[in-house]
Amino acid sequence: MNRFKAVWLNLDSSLWFVPTLMVLAALGAAYGLVHLDLYVGGGWTRRYPLLFGAGAAGARGMLSAIASSMITVAGLIFSLTLATLAQVASQYTSRLLRNFMRDRTNQVVMGFFVSIFVYCLVVLRTIRGSDEGSFVPSLAVAFGLLLALVSIGMLIFFIHHIASSIQAANIVARVAAETEELLDKVFPKRLGDAATPTEHAGLAAGPDLHWQPLPAPTTGYVQGIDYDELLAFAHRAGVVVRIEHAIGSFVVAGSALASVATPEGQSLPATDQLTKSLADCYRMGDQRTLDQDVGFGLRQLVDIALKALSPGINDTTTAVMCVDRLGSLLRVLAGRYLASSVRAEDGQVRVLTTDPDFASYLATAFDQIRANAKTALAIYLRLLGALGTVAAQCPAGAGRTALRQQADLALAAAEANLTTPYDLDQVHARYRELQVELLALQSGVRIHAQN
Repeated sequence: MNRFKAVWLNLDSSLWFVPTLMVLAALGAAYGLVHLDLYVGGGWTRRYPLLFGAGAAGARGMLSAIASSMITVAGLIFSLTLATLAQVASQYTSRLLRNFMRDRTNQVVMGFFVSIFVYCLVVLRTIRGSDEGSFVPSLAVAFGLLLALVSIGMLIFFIHHIASSIQAANIVARVAAETEELLDKVFPKRLGDAATPTEHAGLAAGPDLHWQPLPAPTTGYVQGIDYDELLAFAHRAGVVVRIEHAIGSFVVAGSALASVATPEGQSLPATDQLTKSLADCYRMGDQRTLDQDVGFGLRQLVDIALKALSPGINDTTTAVMCVDRLGSLLRVLAGRYLASSVRAEDGQVRVLTTDPDFASYLATAFDQIRANAKTALAIYLRLLGALGTVAAQCPAGAGRTALRQQADLALAAAEANLTTPYDLDQVHARYRELQVELLALQSGVRIHAQN
């Protein structure tokens, strides 16, 4: 199943798959309309000369003009798309290219103009003059004219779409929306049932487990893991699986992808068979994707912010927007249940995961932006503001501790880079506000617990 999903993800993010399907649909439409004309005959079309009055020469001329103009416009659209991809890669980050390539609007528009070209060619070759046995497929020709008229609106819409899609605010908002959609999909995502404290303690207090590493079949990034299949594999083989590399990690062929052990100390099944079965649970690729990788969604926003803060771009406003969106996503994440790292089935511990915790996601989102903020006062203020936004949703415990740590780091970075007392006073004031918010939340938790 992982292999089929990998193939589908690659097709979905390609610029040729949807246009190819549309070209095939155009071939089918041309074939069907020509045969419909043959079936119903052309006598009735003479009653509507304004719609179907073109003879063989007129129909040929019109379809030839449409075909030549459509292939010209298709070339223009491909050029605009490639220019947009180049601009996005240079101004934002190359990791956004996959998002633009799988933009369904771009794929459909490119396919639409190429399809009209193919449609006109197919219909054109069926037209016969009086010296060849007269036949003009009036319905097919009229439909070609309709497609040409629709293409005018499609071209205007495409230019508007390209112009709006490369605006920084829209790019950041789209990445954030895709990541939030992924959060809804992944969290809470449970692998079997969370191990109870008794089962967890039993695993720790039981006999020493002798872990057998299973090598990765290929080099690449872990794009996804079929957790249900992994749990079923562990149950069938009677082993405990310890995941060595989380989703989004880079793995070298031959290194340990996961390790297995038998909870009762029995001998392991054949390693080759275990390796093959385990590989079927993983999806590897040359790049990270947003299918299951929440960290990659955060990473894209961080990369946009880093490029905006670079001396060559120097666009603090875009970086601020990224910090705002990261704060919004972390607020959503703070309120979600992050599954236990120990998973069980039928009372038996089966899988040990290595998924990132909330503190790791927090560090992914803010560490590099803080380190590259330098003298950008707005970044420090927005970082502290984003932490306050997250704190309102974050439960007490390790999450709040990580928030305090990030706040302290932001304050230390500001004090090291900002030299104007006016700027430092603003950062100190915002830091004190955040501390008051955290204390108020902590007091509220305690009051709630006493009640």
